[in-house]
Amino acid sequence: MTIADPRGTHRPAIPVPSRRRKRYDPRVPEGYLPRLADNALAELLAEFPALLVVGPRATGKTTTAARFAKTVLRLDEPRVARAVEADPDAVLRGLEEPILIDEWQMAPSVLGAVKRAVDTGRGRGRFIVTGSVHGRLDQPSWPGTGRLIQVGMTGLTARELVRGDLTRPPLAERVAAEGPAALRVPADPPDLRGYVELAVRGGFPESALAYSAGGYRLWLQSYLQQLFQRDVGQVDPRRDPELLRRYFEAYALNTAGVVADSTIFDAAGINRRTAEAYERLLANLFVVDRVPAWHSNRLKRLVRTPKRYVVDPGLAVGALGLEVNDVMTDADVLGRLIDTFVVAQLRAELQLGDRGRLYHLRDRNGGHEVDLVVELGHDRVVAIEVKAHSAPDARAAKHLRWLRDELGDGFLAGVVLHTGTFTYELDDKITAAPICTIWG
Repeated sequence: MTIADPRGTHRPAIPVPSRRRKRYDPRVPEGYLPRLADNALAELLAEFPALLVVGPRATGKTTTAARFAKTVLRLDEPRVARAVEADPDAVLRGLEEPILIDEWQMAPSVLGAVKRAVDTGRGRGRFIVTGSVHGRLDQPSWPGTGRLIQVGMTGLTARELVRGDLTRPPLAERVAAEGPAALRVPADPPDLRGYVELAVRGGFPESALAYSAGGYRLWLQSYLQQLFQRDVGQVDPRRDPELLRRYFEAYALNTAGVVADSTIFDAAGINRRTAEAYERLLANLFVVDRVPAWHSNRLKRLVRTPKRYVVDPGLAVGALGLEVNDVMTDADVLGRLIDTFVVAQLRAELQLGDRGRLYHLRDRNGGHEVDLVVELGHDRVVAIEVKAHSAPDARAAKHLRWLRDELGDGFLAGVVLHTGTFTYELDDKITAAPICTIWG
């Protein structure tokens, strides 16, 4: 099916797999949509005894990890969690490996049992542990250090939705190696509305694959309601769900922004201390993220303030109650949502192994700023600007030119990602390319 607006026609967005009309693919189990994490998990399980797969709830961690397991322990089932808590070592010792331990935080003592099993036994690919809470949240001594290899997993990316080549390196790595030739435009690229439609659906499988606009909006709103009332309560029952909801709304309004802390906590009507606790909590639940500021000895007077993101653009618009046309008619929201969507695509690629680190850059006087800086090695970067514009000109590359001239050979490439359909050179080492070249 093609995402389309019933009130008008426009270039089609990404085809979304239909639940009514399944296409058979002999390479994968029927109904399973291949994920970027598949290859990473296979390679790591062949080398290490235990993996920790983390990410937001309902992003498909269990479905993907279960394909590699012979035994599945669902700790979100109370009777299973109670049995494991009673004697985790004895439970694990009697199960066929590889063992998937799903939602470890529901029976935290199981991590100690995994540690002991890894320390005293041999073999690779023995345990896959999944969780929707950051591992160090309430552990005075984290037992996973040196035993569990962490793998981050996000919601569905556009590359996964179109069943693109999931083995290709991340965008920044490709551009650094191949230059503009790496920026390939797929067939039927989205237009601006198409990108917004993708962003508001989000990357959670249930919302990304929903048929109706009403269906995915209802799902996202329900997700947030359960997050604030149920999931947060399990982690930190002291927190007020209503205040947390207000804080998240303020965060969503400022997604993709470098803003003072007071901008968010004043909008939410809470104090600084409470806001800091809420941000830590939401980060531990993998629904918000801070992209750090990039620094180099070659550049002076750069700000250290992070850039804040809601990790899934669908959650941002779900929290704010926005629809596609609301976004299309508000330039500020539009720019923030497109930026958040792009970062969601890049984050999914980069966190599967040591594929580069994501930063932003801004100097203290505000004269220069770069939306995203992907560091592939010490002072070796690919810099990215994101524009909700179909044909950015040379002015859009102003800050990339400055960074190129400052870094010299350390500047591998600059890309202005836009919502049009053409790739073209803007300057030496700087190319304008459609956003969809991330997955093209």
